[in-house]
Amino acid sequence: MSSARLGKYRNDLTLFMAIAFVMSWAAWAVAIALGDAGAATAFHALGAFGPLVGALVVRIRRTRRGEAVPELAVRFRKAALVWTPPLLVLGSATVLAGAFLAHQGGGPALSLESGKDMIEANPGGPVSFFATMLLVGPLSEEPGWRGTAHPRMRATMNRYTVGLVLGVIWAVWHLPLFFIDGTVQNELGLATPSGALFTASAVPMAMLVCHAYERAGVLAAIATHFAVNTTMVMLGVEEPVTLAMILGVQAVVAVGLLATIRPADGRASRRRTVRRSPTPRRPADRPADRRSGRRRDPAVVVAQLASRSSLSRESLPGSASYATRVRSSAGRSRDS
Repeated sequence: MSSARLGKYRNDLTLFMAIAFVMSWAAWAVAIALGDAGAATAFHALGAFGPLVGALVVRIRRTRRGEAVPELAVRFRKAALVWTPPLLVLGSATVLAGAFLAHQGGGPALSLESGKDMIEANPGGPVSFFATMLLVGPLSEEPGWRGTAHPRMRATMNRYTVGLVLGVIWAVWHLPLFFIDGTVQNELGLATPSGALFTASAVPMAMLVCHAYERAGVLAAIATHFAVNTTMVMLGVEEPVTLAMILGVQAVVAVGLLATIRPADGRASRRRTVRRSPTPRRPADRPADRRSGRRRDPAVVVAQLASRSSLSRESLPGSASYATRVRSSAGRSRDS
């Protein structure tokens, strides 16, 4: 990949990160300042759209400049519609498996009471609750983190490194939520074991969503993000043992799944389809004898060509040998 293209990717990443962090943290700073006021909820939701706005700005700039889509971007295709439901189930299964294993180890039992209470407290009922879970988080973030940052980072990193780095960035980006009243992070507390585990869980979560993106694009990433968030909220996961077990399960699953993906850059398939042009014969190559398949001595070839050339010249009407042959032929005709 050319250095010019890598430079454009770095500029895009810098612009995206700047917009995502500045917009989100500015909105969340207002929400923190407002405390438990009703308007704080609006700024909390607004801050979640920082990555989406950053992605749109980068896309608009790329389109105006006439630049191509990043080489490693996973575009939407029909296969995404097939992969999305299984990945949705898989995301939820990692949370359920972790919570189940934690319970077997002495942790709290699985219960949906917390989720039911949240749905009942929502004025719009279940539809509003699940729509909010989809909009604030998956839809507002994945076009940015995965759709914009991921393919540009993949130009210089492998998928494991991208998942790790994006996970750390993702965790830092979420930090102001610990100081906004009413958020899950605020209830956990930043300086508690649960808060620390929640922050650390951003890394395996990012790797899991990275797998979904490389498998089927942004739609699959949104589905996986939505499944994990919703299942965590419905189960009311707060205990450190449960959070730790979910973190471990997601890490193992994500590492294994990333290893199953074929190269997403398409370079292997392009190498199979590119035909090599025949190598031109060099001037120094000696001609081959068509009958024997062996190469002939250049001196012999030159002598043969010279002989043919002299014979051709002698057979011309203007040559001396030609005139001699004509006179001798005429004399034999008279004698007869």
